[in-house]
Amino acid sequence: MLAIVWHSRTGAAQAMARAAQSGAGAAAELVAADCVTADLLLAAQGYLFVCPENLGTMSGAMKEMFDRCYYPLLGRIEGRPYATLIAAGSDGHGAQSQIDRIVTGWRLRRVAEPYIVNLGAQSPAEILTPKVVGEAELAHCGSLGAAMAEGIALGLF
Repeated sequence: MLAIVWHSRTGAAQAMARAAQSGAGAAAELVAADCVTADLLLAAQGYLFVCPENLGTMSGAMKEMFDRCYYPLLGRIEGRPYATLIAAGSDGHGAQSQIDRIVTGWRLRRVAEPYIVNLGAQSPAEILTPKVVGEAELAHCGSLGAAMAEGIALGLF
């Protein structure tokens, strides 16, 4: 099973996670970050982490999920595949580097390049407004979900 762990404030990361799950089909479980448990992650064969960039970092709910699950999984999920989808208002690299740094401790293996959707929201009004992710970007998210699920099913990862 591919665990698609997501958090969203304005809808963009949620739309990206749903697109990835649609691509992966029954081989994936879509789980909000605040509902994730260490047991769920232990049962998964791979991970797709999807979140917004907030104030140059990953969202607090996603960070809290890592805080809750990090030590219970340390040394137990090494080598499993992961990828990331980031909804950003600027470059998304802060959120991306935080996730990469955390999962390095778990010894996860990145299997796809980071995918950052820059929505360009810079003013307070733009930042707080619900977001719409373009069809091309959602198609990419769906393709990534499908590729990860297939790679897990075939034992490639």
